[in-house]
Amino acid sequence: MIILCTLISLYLIALFLRIVMSWFPGTDEGGIGSVYSFLTKVTEPVLGPLRAVLPPVRIGGAGLDLSPIVVAFGGIILRGLLCA
Repeated sequence: MIILCTLISLYLIALFLRIVMSWFPGTDEGGIGSVYSFLTKVTEPVLGPLRAVLPPVRIGGAGLDLSPIVVAFGGIILRGLLCA
């Protein structure tokens, strides 16, 4: 159970880092780009299917992707239930 709790925590950290890195332009280049690429490979298997069923919320001309928020809340709840 400790391993599962650690994996959930590590996934949540990777998800948070991917969210923060997506706010800054130029994350596709150099060493930072390889970190962002790794974070994308780790988090996309969960985010991708959810993104397919949860459309972005329109704010003016832009769309807000809610899938990372939903996955983060789900991970926090799951960690709370399993690791308490």
